[in-house]
Amino acid sequence: MPKILIVDDQRNMRTTLAMMLRGSGYEVEEAVDGDEGAERGATGAFDVVLTDLRMGSKDGMDVLRVIKDAQPLTEVIVMTAYGTIESAVQAMRLGAFDYIQKPFSEQELTVKVAKAIGNRRLAGEVAFLASEFKDRYKFENIVGKSGAVREVLGRIVRIAPTDAIVLITGESGTGKELVAKAIHANSRRSQRPYVPVNCAAITETLLESELFGHAKGSFTGAISARKGLFEEADGGTFFFDEIAETPLSFQAKLLRVIQEGEIRRVGENKPIRVDVRIIAATNQNLMNAIAEKRFRQDLYYRLNVVRFELPPLRMRREDLPELLSFFMNKYNKKVGVRARLHESVIEALMTYDFPGNVRELEHMVEQAVALVQNGVITTDDLLPPTPTSSDRPPTTARALAGVVDTAERTAIESALRDAGGSRERAAEALGISPTTLWRKMTRLGITFD
Repeated sequence: MPKILIVDDQRNMRTTLAMMLRGSGYEVEEAVDGDEGAERGATGAFDVVLTDLRMGSKDGMDVLRVIKDAQPLTEVIVMTAYGTIESAVQAMRLGAFDYIQKPFSEQELTVKVAKAIGNRRLAGEVAFLASEFKDRYKFENIVGKSGAVREVLGRIVRIAPTDAIVLITGESGTGKELVAKAIHANSRRSQRPYVPVNCAAITETLLESELFGHAKGSFTGAISARKGLFEEADGGTFFFDEIAETPLSFQAKLLRVIQEGEIRRVGENKPIRVDVRIIAATNQNLMNAIAEKRFRQDLYYRLNVVRFELPPLRMRREDLPELLSFFMNKYNKKVGVRARLHESVIEALMTYDFPGNVRELEHMVEQAVALVQNGVITTDDLLPPTPTSSDRPPTTARALAGVVDTAERTAIESALRDAGGSRERAAEALGISPTTLWRKMTRLGITFD
């Protein structure tokens, strides 16, 4: 049974809330003030802590800080009769799951508590994945707790033991090679070579020689016979990064390798058997490449046996806090400093689109840690400067972004009108959380009285 702690210095309020929540099937305990609430909440005995904001010597913000420092998985909901945006923002920055304004209905309370408990259970599952599961399957570099990340990890576990060919698609910087390495590490070929090749980094004239090898004298400079990377990878895994960058002539030869399991060195007719698992990746739309005659359709079908499509970072923003923590720890150790992030950083990054995805975020953190002066990294240290209108010529992408913003603004304003100005009811009608609605309203400059 989920366990809830109510922290409020008003006895009548504590009693009423306890009756509501016990009636919904929860185990409830009470703390008479902030000092008792912080002490008991920090033990980790509770799934959710519901705390008043205004109390005596230790207020709700103090309770929130103590609990999140000691028990990061415990969800905290802040209650306030002084419901200002400023207090809500501060609570969210400190790690509160949500806030609720007094007076509130029993339904509003139970809905928020149920969501907090659901998030607490999910966080527990993710914590398990982050320790035992990730250690077992060597996933220490794949960071995140979103549904998209959990799905990728689950599919890796199922697919890795097979020899199925894998195609990984997604924007640049989404972690395609990390997935390829994880597949190899969990396969029966894990003790054999893993050979990655960036097809965009090798010229067309050298690509065939590098991969298939060459005979002595087969071209100018070939003073001796040489094994290609396919032979070096025999028994292991061959990873083609940016497979769409290969010329059509090479694609035909790669198709033959996949179909027949043999190669021919440049300048030789004798076939050489190779046993490799193929994993390919691209940031391009291969169907468009096929339509433009830049990629062979038959090779596409050969590669597209098992498909991983990695989402961009802007589609899994809930992973940002964990990614930031991972990279901060990594580069603090590397540089030998103890830099920390200013509390405003995560909120600011939530509105940034990360065109370079996780790779861009990592580079941002690495640079900020290397250049930090006072030990605190701010948004100015991480985010690139906002271009002025003169620096940004109009583009189709920005035009599309404007259309999306207009549609969002119209939908939000309509929902607020229908809800009589209640953000909670408007958020429910829109199918988003009140916090997400508030962020969108702030970004779009929407005020509603």
